[in-house]
Amino acid sequence: MFPALEMQLKQETHRLPDPYEDFMYHHLQYYGYFKAQRGSLPNSATYQHIQKNNPRYLLNGSLGEKDDLLPDTLQKEKLLYSHMLSSPRLRSRQLLYDELDEVNPRLREPRELFSILSTKRPLQAPRWPTECEVIKENIHHIEWAPPQPEYLYQPTGNEKVPEIVGEEKGTVVYQLDSVPTEGSYFTSSRVGGKRGIIKQLAVTLQGPEDNTLLFESRFESGNLQKAVRVDTYEYELTLRTDLYTNKHTQWFYFRVQNTRKDATYRFTIVNLLKPKSLYTVGMKPLLYSQFDANTRNIGWRREGNDIKYYKNNTDDGQQPFYCLTWTIQFPYDQDTCFFAHFYPYTYTDLQCYLLSVANNPIQSQFCKLRTLCRSLAGNTVYLLTITNPSQTPQEAAAKKAVVLSARVHPGESNGSWVMKGFLDFILSNSPDAQLLRDIFVFKVLPMLNPDGVIVGNYRCSLAGRDLNRHYKTILKESFPCIWYTRNMIKRLLEEREVLLYCDFHGHSRKNNIFLYGCNNNNHKYWLHERVFPLMLSKNAPDKFSFHSCNFKVQKCKEGTGRVVMWRMGILNSYTMESTFGGSTLGSKKGTHFTIEDLKSLGYHVCDTLLDLCDPDQTKFTQCLAELKELLQQKIHKKFNELGRDKDLEGSWSDISLSDIESSTSGSDSSLSDGLPVHLANIADETNFNRRDKDTPLDSSMVTLILPKNKERIQINFNRRDKDTPLDPSMTTLILPKNKEKMQNKKPGFTVSCSPKRTINCSQEPALGVKPNWPRSRYPATKRGCVAMAAYPSLHIHTYP
Repeated sequence: MFPALEMQLKQETHRLPDPYEDFMYHHLQYYGYFKAQRGSLPNSATYQHIQKNNPRYLLNGSLGEKDDLLPDTLQKEKLLYSHMLSSPRLRSRQLLYDELDEVNPRLREPRELFSILSTKRPLQAPRWPTECEVIKENIHHIEWAPPQPEYLYQPTGNEKVPEIVGEEKGTVVYQLDSVPTEGSYFTSSRVGGKRGIIKQLAVTLQGPEDNTLLFESRFESGNLQKAVRVDTYEYELTLRTDLYTNKHTQWFYFRVQNTRKDATYRFTIVNLLKPKSLYTVGMKPLLYSQFDANTRNIGWRREGNDIKYYKNNTDDGQQPFYCLTWTIQFPYDQDTCFFAHFYPYTYTDLQCYLLSVANNPIQSQFCKLRTLCRSLAGNTVYLLTITNPSQTPQEAAAKKAVVLSARVHPGESNGSWVMKGFLDFILSNSPDAQLLRDIFVFKVLPMLNPDGVIVGNYRCSLAGRDLNRHYKTILKESFPCIWYTRNMIKRLLEEREVLLYCDFHGHSRKNNIFLYGCNNNNHKYWLHERVFPLMLSKNAPDKFSFHSCNFKVQKCKEGTGRVVMWRMGILNSYTMESTFGGSTLGSKKGTHFTIEDLKSLGYHVCDTLLDLCDPDQTKFTQCLAELKELLQQKIHKKFNELGRDKDLEGSWSDISLSDIESSTSGSDSSLSDGLPVHLANIADETNFNRRDKDTPLDSSMVTLILPKNKERIQINFNRRDKDTPLDPSMTTLILPKNKEKMQNKKPGFTVSCSPKRTINCSQEPALGVKPNWPRSRYPATKRGCVAMAAYPSLHIHTYP
């Protein structure tokens, strides 16, 4: 029972005599329809008496007519309901009547019914896999912008390369007990993670003179598996792989206590997997001092010397590891400090931000917060719809849509800071923000992979897979965040044109900020997909590099968000890559990006949207002309490299753009493609009963037989295009309720992809500086409230 309603019912002095009437009273009062006293409802006993003696009724309640009989139960229920609504004591806050049409009301948007966050109740606590121990402390960091530029570290060539000692010769001072790795899979979650008493993993200090550091990472987004003390002030660190995998060690975030001010400490991470990193060209780790935050209001800052990224020579027959080592001096004795790969932005940080928006009386009028779905662990995936109300349905339908998302890769917190900058601006009272809300409907998914963010993963969800390779999946239960995102965008495309889709990411090998797009083969819109990136480079010339953008669609990237949305019909479909390092451009050359730099990019996205849609097409035309000139130069260079001559005066625009572009500096995330871990184990042990193995599989129904119990498991695909060959990553297994745990094997159906990996930190070729483009005034749109399509499967109402 709802507390408010229960309290009100306790105050009542009498009860309704009829159970049905009692039920209707509760139901209508809770949903805001019933405002009268209890006795005002038509008594059901009286209704039954009338029904028995007068079997013919009109819908308006009149008796005795022969034309409009109500023979079935449904019509009788409608009659009872019409009696209740016709009562003068019933008042509805949900039904809206048009002035010219009082017969057909429409429902008001049920904001109060479907709102997510409220100051009247606490935030939804993060849900963790039940294998994970979680400390009870609340970790919070302040936002801070350094007053001076934080310059990249300049390697001297004399950096020390420590020999890896290991726990055989060192002392383990911190180690996680149970870490779900390859061979296991996610089964259940709970708030607070593992049940029972939280163990003290750090060593016990022997006295005030004991200078051993105390490590901890069992908090939201934390990642550190083991710390080994190999000398008085030297520690070797092992990162935890993404849960249920043996890969993706890149993100780190941990706490140290019991520091000493005058000592020089050395930390060496020994199990990184990427052969190239921005640490080789000057990137520094981040340090946070709790004492500085409390006393001087100073937050995260770049620190570290003697920084070296090198290959781990320890050969154990497995995949090669790489090491990151650095030295540091802590600012205070007995301080609590944190180290991180990049500025953390946790699931709780997002919830606090959304709570402030939901409780802002102005912002909540044009920003509607909904639940898109629940993640595997049961955490909420939030969907924001941002637009100013329209006066008429026609004006609302004329608005184009923009879809933005972030944190599909949980360790790329860059995306959250860009997203926060975008939200700060679009929710502000700036005239440009109001104009954008007038002409667009923004669908915003600020955290697509909350489970991965919570547990401190770098790339994967709790399915042990990279979600940004599964946007074509039909495995709703295994990849709910991606499945519902694609489904939402599909429905959105049926309602209106989607002008732009952009997924915010982070990049670990290249400096600056840039976009990956998709070459358009339609000559009507030739090069149009490159206009937005070029405009963005002019609006943020010291951060955004157009020359680092790439528009080639690789086969191994077919499952990414940008490619899938592009194939669904969104011309301007992008992945935005923000570096973990800094800039090589303009006034910011040689400096690290700060939180404010990334947030400012969110503003520049808004500014560039206005440039792209300006009714005055001067800017658009100028950019197209510049793009054609740049492309001609690129084609000349390509043919010169091949030693061939090409006449570009004729049909040079017929040359395939993909042929002259190199592959993107992609990741190794395709190693985490394929079936979810728990299904991959079954697939390895499954025999396909097919008479003719040369015949393509029937995608409408496949029968799998498990070798152990010979139980048949049917797989329903429900695919529209049955001529398309079966994609193993799109297989749905419906397991019996009493399924047994299968033997663990390495996941199958992996796709190899080894794109070129480069680090470009040189000065970019000069592009045209942004001209002094006058901002033309857009036609003002009238504001009102328009009801849009609902999602009955989720019971979610979208807006407008």
